[in-house]
Order: sequence, then structure tokens, then C-alpha cells
Amino acid sequence: MRTLCSSTLIGEFFVIGFAGLVAMKDADLSTSTVWTVCGVAMLLSVLLCGVVTRPGGVALGWALQIALVASGFFVPIMFFLGVLFGALWWASVHYGRKVDEAKARFAGQAAGPSPDPADAV
Repeated sequence: MRTLCSSTLIGEFFVIGFAGLVAMKDADLSTSTVWTVCGVAMLLSVLLCGVVTRPGGVALGWALQIALVASGFFVPIMFFLGVLFGALWWASVHYGRKVDEAKARFAGQAAGPSPDPADAV
């Protein structure tokens, strides 16, 4: 799960940066505000790569997805990109867990059957 989720989060890092460049063109938003918000979101996306498998990591990822969609009020294309990355996040979590389960199952099979103590007698 970690690899798929981290890939999605790194993609979001770049999208947030490009959205910041677009938001700078808005005369109603100050440059410092845009880059403070974008910087925090970009930092969060990178830090989440390291904690995505810990308790609460996936929930924080969902919070970032919601914030990404909400940023569409300032940069309208982010409604579309936020939903797109939300779908990618869901797929990363869903299929990542399935891959982790399959890896654990195959690792158990590779170890072989556990010896039965009753056979030793």
C-alpha cells in the first residue's frame, strides 16, 4: 500500500505546486498567502508518504484529498483534479491493501507448512 499511496501523494505534490502558480494570477490572493497554503499542502503530501501505513495516515490522506477538491474554489480546474486524485487515492488504498494481503499470503506459503508437533511422535 505504501508504494501506491506514496506515488499518488508525490503526484499531488506537483499538482499543488502548479496550482499555486495558477493561483498567483488571481489579483484577490496575495502571493504570500498562496505560497503559505501551497507550501503547507506540499509539505503535508511529502510527509504523508512516510506515515501512510501508520494509524491515522490514510485518514490524513483523505483530509488532503478533501482540501484538494476544496481548492477548486480558488483555482476551478482543481475541482476536476481533486476528484481525479481522490479516485487515485481510493484506488491506491484499496488495491494497495489487496497487494499487501497477497504478499503476506505468498510469504506464508513460501515458508512452507508449519510442522505439526503430533507428527514428531
